[in-house]
Amino acid sequence: MAAAARFEEPFRATILRTGLIAIFAGAAIAAAARGGLARWPAATLLAFWPSFGGHWIEVWFLNWLRPRIPAARRVQVVSRLGVWFAGGTLLAIGMVLTARALGWFRMAHWPAWWVGGAGFIGIELVAHLALQLRGRPGFYNGRG
Repeated sequence: MAAAARFEEPFRATILRTGLIAIFAGAAIAAAARGGLARWPAATLLAFWPSFGGHWIEVWFLNWLRPRIPAARRVQVVSRLGVWFAGGTLLAIGMVLTARALGWFRMAHWPAWWVGGAGFIGIELVAHLALQLRGRPGFYNGRG
């Protein structure tokens, strides 16, 4: 298997895409939360964690870890799922701390530690399904 090309994208494109994702996800979160659209800016900030942070987790996998592990498909898949899980857990901690700082999170204890990791895997699988449907390199076809 030939070495995969490095993933590179202009920072402006990254900010535009991840920012738009956060804005639309923030609107959905705000619509479901008490306080409605008044919570949209804060909800957008929370959604920016998985959209922008998740982008950098994926870039780290593609450009740093992937070239250093065996090219066998099974190793690549398990490694990527592990990175998504660990990264999602860290992003969830960031979201919880941000929500607490904004006064949104007043529960006695945090959700189970693994919720963020499992949720982030789900987000990434859906995102990569969109890439697959558009014929782009991604998780499902092993090209990205």
